[in-house]
Amino acid sequence: MNILLWILQILLALHTIMGAIWKFTNPASTVSSLQSIPHGVWQTLGIIEFLCAIGLFLPALTKRLAILPPIAALIIVVEMLGYIGLSFYSGDTNYSHSIYWLTVAAISAFIAYGRLELRPL
Repeated sequence: MNILLWILQILLALHTIMGAIWKFTNPASTVSSLQSIPHGVWQTLGIIEFLCAIGLFLPALTKRLAILPPIAALIIVVEMLGYIGLSFYSGDTNYSHSIYWLTVAAISAFIAYGRLELRPL
């Protein structure tokens, strides 16, 4: 289980770093359901994602920071659910984005649960 959690953490960290880079290089308006997010908030979300990505793999260097992966994963869950809520609120009928965000939220929730309950670091 520990190996599975580490693989998922690394993949989620890479995914999250790519999302942060994408937020720094593209405006929120590139996704129709997210165009109501102000530019400053969009950039802040990119910074938060970058910090979460660091929090997902930092315990590999020192076990004293073992609480960071579940916290980072839960922050990602909240962010993804926020995107889903904003998508539904905007009336977007293209559910492919919501399915994608829900998948990322589910993987993040599994990592948080796994690190808190199943196999702590």
